[in-house]
Formats: sequence, structure tokens, C-alpha cells
Amino acid sequence: MNNNGEAIVDWALFSRTRTELGASFVRILGYFQEDGEKAVARIEDGMHRRDATALILPAHTLKTEARQFGAEPIGALAEKIEFAGRRAVENRLFPDEILPAVVQLRRLFDETMALFAAEMNPLAQRRPAFGRAGTNQEFGRI
Repeated sequence: MNNNGEAIVDWALFSRTRTELGASFVRILGYFQEDGEKAVARIEDGMHRRDATALILPAHTLKTEARQFGAEPIGALAEKIEFAGRRAVENRLFPDEILPAVVQLRRLFDETMALFAAEMNPLAQRRPAFGRAGTNQEFGRI
């Protein structure tokens, strides 16, 4: 959950994307992690340099890719940054007010990637399908 009590990942959408992509899912999720890291860094750099134009493309890319994997909070923050960048270019006035969103984006991206990693870890502890792990409750004594 994020600070607003919203889920960080829509696991139903994540699962649907996983099913649709099949064997390619892990590779494409890896691309998202690499591209997302670069996009966040480019947004942070654009903010540091006060270059509104530099915010737009990485925010747009991050928004689209995050939503594909069910990471709506990342998508929403990236959209806010993208639109602020577009308005700033049109108005020729840098959007200083989005600094908290840019800071939050890094934290949220890192948290989301940790959740994805935990979900994808084949050694992650899963709930047993029945009973308690290591017991034969369902089948009586053996």
C-alpha cells in the first residue's frame, strides 16, 4: 500500500499481463526495470537541470510501461510529471511544484520493483493449496 492506502500493484492486471506475454514475460519485465530506472534517472536529472523538455519523454514512457504491469501509482505520478513538463514548455515556466512528485517517484519505483522481484522469485514462500505446510490434515493419518 502507498501513503494513500492504495495498492502499489494491481496484481490482477500483473497476472493478466504475465499470462498474455507467456514465456516473454520475465524478459519484458526486465526491460521495464532497466528502462524504468533510466527514465526515473532522466526525470531526476531534468528536474535538477530545470529542463522541462527533458521531463516529458521519460515520464511518458514510464507512465505507459508501468500501467502495462499494473503499477498504476507509478503511472499516475509519471503522468503528472509529463503533463507538468508539457505545460511548462508551453508556458515557459518551470514546474517547481512537481519536485515532491519526482522525489516520490524514485521511492515508489524502488518499492514496486521490490514487490515484482518478490513475486517473481521462484523460492518465494507460497501458501499451501490445503492445510498447513508439512501436514497431511486433508488426508488423515498416514
